[in-house]
Amino acid sequence: MADTLKISEGVPSLPAPSADQPYMHISAMQAGIIHIPTDLVVAGESHRLRACPSMSFYLKHSASDRHFIFDLGIRRNWDSYPPEQQKHYTTLMPCEVPQTVAESCVQGGLDPAEIETVVISHLHFDHIGDCAPFTKASFILGGEGQAALEDGYPKNPKSLILAESTPADRTTFLGSADFNTSIGPFPYAHDFFGDGSVYIIHTPGHCAGHITVLARTSSDGAWLYLGGDVAHDIRLITEPDKKIATATASGSSYCMHRDVVQAAIDISRVRAVVQLPRVDFIVAHDWKWYGENLGSAFLPGKIVPKS
Repeated sequence: MADTLKISEGVPSLPAPSADQPYMHISAMQAGIIHIPTDLVVAGESHRLRACPSMSFYLKHSASDRHFIFDLGIRRNWDSYPPEQQKHYTTLMPCEVPQTVAESCVQGGLDPAEIETVVISHLHFDHIGDCAPFTKASFILGGEGQAALEDGYPKNPKSLILAESTPADRTTFLGSADFNTSIGPFPYAHDFFGDGSVYIIHTPGHCAGHITVLARTSSDGAWLYLGGDVAHDIRLITEPDKKIATATASGSSYCMHRDVVQAAIDISRVRAVVQLPRVDFIVAHDWKWYGENLGSAFLPGKIVPKS
């Protein structure tokens, strides 16, 4: 899917609700803490480690009670990650997992074995979590993730991707034919339930197959964008003068995104959509939102729609 930025003439509005419009009840879930170096995220930042959540989200359809989980955070059994990943992230981005997604489900009154679908934004270690407790769930990934899994560890001992991140017999990959609609500034979207309640968005700048979610949170026009790793710091969305880091404070070349040009396009589109009326947003590592909402917005509580 060729992609260019075409929002200079104004941001297309989001679709108005239909009569009896279904929407999504959304709850955040704790899924581990990752310490992210600030100089790897925003250009010009000095080096320090910031403790950030790696959040997961539970979404339930208002009309049918069908549901899915978006992302599974960090797994506690660190030794099960690929060796190259263990070496890379043990020192660069230390992690801790006080509560897994499965434990968050149980605490919130859900049985992980009864979850019907898990949508994974991408295959990095802090988003795949542990799929084992979700024994009946089908898994959904962006299509470009398929090649990464097929070349993952242990087949490729140098890979940072765990081949068993999702159960092979229960995983579906969304390809170009699935991203067959557009919404707002996003040219490639998938209407998940087919009723305009929630869309999976193609946002490939961060890594191969990266997908995000745009969901209605009320029947009268409120929305929530769940951005995964489209940005690792909300200032890249809220402050247009902030730029993606492409080098560390010490001067070494490093970028958190595989395609910095596409990542900037993705961020520009997110910046545009969240400026529309009644649209809120959360990225996976949003430490500010996490600190302000820990409690009522987390399962069994719900995220309150923007008024």
